[in-house]
Amino acid sequence: MTARLAAAFAKGRPALVCFVTAGDPTPDATPAILDALVAGGADVIELGMPFTDPMADGPAIQSANIRSLAAGTRTADVLRIATEFRGRHPDVPLVLMGYANPMVRRGAEWFAQACAAAGVDGVICVDIPPEEDDALGVPLREQGIAAIRLATPTTDAARLPRVLEGAGGFLYYVSVAGITGKQQAVQASIDAAVARLKAATDLPIAVGFGVRTPEQAANIARVADGVVVGSAIVDIVAGHGANAAGPVKTYIESLAAAIAAACKEPA
Repeated sequence: MTARLAAAFAKGRPALVCFVTAGDPTPDATPAILDALVAGGADVIELGMPFTDPMADGPAIQSANIRSLAAGTRTADVLRIATEFRGRHPDVPLVLMGYANPMVRRGAEWFAQACAAAGVDGVICVDIPPEEDDALGVPLREQGIAAIRLATPTTDAARLPRVLEGAGGFLYYVSVAGITGKQQAVQASIDAAVARLKAATDLPIAVGFGVRTPEQAANIARVADGVVVGSAIVDIVAGHGANAAGPVKTYIESLAAAIAAACKEPA
């Protein structure tokens, strides 16, 4: 299944990776929002699994989790949304992102098998460290699903090999120390970090946390293999609710155009 992820990062330009929370504002509204992401030019979809204590997330995604859970979203709904997405979009990579509790509650093997059945390509678990890879990474890889890891500004040369061990799909570089959506790193620090990570792995490097504007996306696209956008999309969903698909598509189109233009600039 990671072949879809590999293809998404082999288009001759950086991939646009877009996050939304499953079930926000309701489970029934999510499919249209996902379709809008694809129509706007998203290359990889990250589907957030709602959780009661999303400790790595800022106010926007925390609120999305609250709305989703209030709408009754459960793991079964997330997997149904994923399965239906795969039926509509057979070639677009789909990654589930979230926290350990919903993923391992019924057993990691069960979750990995359910992801495989739903056509999921990768999983990002925010709060299982590499040292506990057996808890989820091994069952995922046995099902052909990428265990996508996070690197941060504090991931030093001694720590990085452990982060990369068993990692697949792409490496998600969290460009700021802190929660999602609140700030963006200085571009020079992103440039240096991406260069350091690329020297250590052949995995594509996707950069996220705090990316909101087409200009920011373009700046990252000049150095990284992927641009991750989450909180800004979640804000649009918060503002438009069940009618968010149109505004989401327009916003994604602006990001995709900026990334494409950045890649056409002379070196």
